[in-house]
Amino acid sequence: MRFGALTLALSGAAFATLGVVGPESIPTSPVSQALSLAGSAVVSIDDEDRGVFREERIQRGDTLASILDRLGIDDPAAFQYLRTNPAARALSGNLRAGKTIRAETGSDGEFVSLSYAVSPTEILKVAKDGDAFTATKAELALDKRVHMKAAEIRHSLFASADAIGLPDSVTTQVAEIFSGDIDFHKDIRRGDRFRVVYEMLYHEGEFVRAGRVLAVEFINNGKTFAAVWYENPENKDVAGYFTPEGKNLRKAFLRSPLEFSRITSGFGGRMHPIFQTWKQHKGVDYAAPSGTRIRAVADGVVEFSGKQGGYGNAVILRHQGQYSTLYAHMSGFGPGVTKGARISQGDTVGFVGQTGWATGPHLHYEFRVASEAVNPLTIALPASVPLEERHLADFRLKAQPSLTRIAMMRSTAQFAALD
Repeated sequence: MRFGALTLALSGAAFATLGVVGPESIPTSPVSQALSLAGSAVVSIDDEDRGVFREERIQRGDTLASILDRLGIDDPAAFQYLRTNPAARALSGNLRAGKTIRAETGSDGEFVSLSYAVSPTEILKVAKDGDAFTATKAELALDKRVHMKAAEIRHSLFASADAIGLPDSVTTQVAEIFSGDIDFHKDIRRGDRFRVVYEMLYHEGEFVRAGRVLAVEFINNGKTFAAVWYENPENKDVAGYFTPEGKNLRKAFLRSPLEFSRITSGFGGRMHPIFQTWKQHKGVDYAAPSGTRIRAVADGVVEFSGKQGGYGNAVILRHQGQYSTLYAHMSGFGPGVTKGARISQGDTVGFVGQTGWATGPHLHYEFRVASEAVNPLTIALPASVPLEERHLADFRLKAQPSLTRIAMMRSTAQFAALD
């Protein structure tokens, strides 16, 4: 024990000898530098009129006055400006329950600024500078989030989509993507399945609207169709939906001029509903409510637009080669659909009506080759140009994340159970 105590004492002495060098032992020399404060001002934070930021969610029955009151804005001049200025009036005309409005005021309730999303793509910003006000609209900065859904069809595409909470705009995109391969009026079968990867757009955490379909797989009557969105960063003209192998899904012709409808009369011989005689029906009739949008099945030039005998209001489009299409019995014409106008695939050529020889609102649609009517439901439609070889590597790289998500859903039983 004595030996241990002696060892500890010696160790302590050693540590004391090797201890930290004190500051007084480090050689120093004073350095001074004059700092110029010319033009500078020192202000106490307490002297500033600090802003107050508030955020309110619009409630049912709210008015401009009630909203400003909850935001703590006590500024008659601001209220008058928001109520009367043409640009600022967009606020009071777009108050929607559940949407958020943000404002900044002075500590005394004086108006400083306000921001509110007046549409899915625009935000209104009103600000005060001295005694003057300004109102400007700007594009919303949207955050994109990727969502995935899958369903089994028991009754219809839209019913199945509703059952899993798929936005209608996404469902419509799915139908349009495969419109050249699947006739959604007659080809859908009970037990068909689809899986879709799509964007949902948010602004500062608040949902704004559904975005673009990124990838989709549709199994129709045992046959699988797949599509992936691709846009080449160097050539914006190379953009659209392609198969996983790079085949362009944008057909030269859509299979149907209506997005959703039912066929009431097919191509071929039939008893005429008005004259009660057996006649050749040179087109396909689609029943749909009056005013339903009719789309051009392909790019073309308007050859005729106006009234044409029993066709009533009709439009004839001349397409590439020997192809042309006719749309009849319309209630009205699409914007700019006049003779000689260029029309793009999907543009509105008119609206379903009951003009001419028609017993009810419907579209009479004809597909002609060298001016001869053929059955639009059975003819082999021309194909479009595939993705070029030089773009394939970039396409595969961009498509892989979405295709991986589709593959993940194949092993997940997420189907809509509908009667």
